[in-house]
Amino acid sequence: MAIWRESKPLILASQSRVRQLLLANAGLLFETVPAAIDERTVQQSSGLTTASEIAARLAYEKAREVSLRSPGRYVIGADQTLECDGCLFNKPVSRERAVAHLHALSGRTHLLHAGVSVVRDGKPLFEYVSVARMTMRELSEDTIRVYLDAAGDAASSSVGAYQLESLGIHLFSLIEGDHFTILGLPLLPLLAFLRSQELLSL
Repeated sequence: MAIWRESKPLILASQSRVRQLLLANAGLLFETVPAAIDERTVQQSSGLTTASEIAARLAYEKAREVSLRSPGRYVIGADQTLECDGCLFNKPVSRERAVAHLHALSGRTHLLHAGVSVVRDGKPLFEYVSVARMTMRELSEDTIRVYLDAAGDAASSSVGAYQLESLGIHLFSLIEGDHFTILGLPLLPLLAFLRSQELLSL
């Protein structure tokens, strides 16, 4: 049963199946409206350089764009950035890029920055960024090939070329951080904010 107290559902400005599942499992009533923004253009024009700032800005811009098309609605935006040895990683656009990403992350610890924002009528109401430390095991050429063959298109749909909730778990030796952060949505702080606004009945 939904625990959302508003007459109109929340809006999630994301096409992420995992984020949708997290909100649904938490009992929230929501609709999905993808944001019409070019993430790389927003990132470059912002002048921001740190992974945490970029995750926060993209989460806000996604929610803001959708909120301006949805008057009076609460809109959630989320984004995730990956940083390793000072370098930022984007979603790989091809298998070749996925191979390159996995080679670069192999045997190293990288940071996942997950940002979430709540916006209403273009006004930011809430912003939060959390970080998880991810240590990937040493990956051989054969391991990378087998993984990418098995993962298929899913490998190119997430930053770092892995989905931890699926076959990507096999690539890691140590994970430190909040589970929801790793999945791309800091859920507990988000729920705490919604409760503080008396938007939830639980």
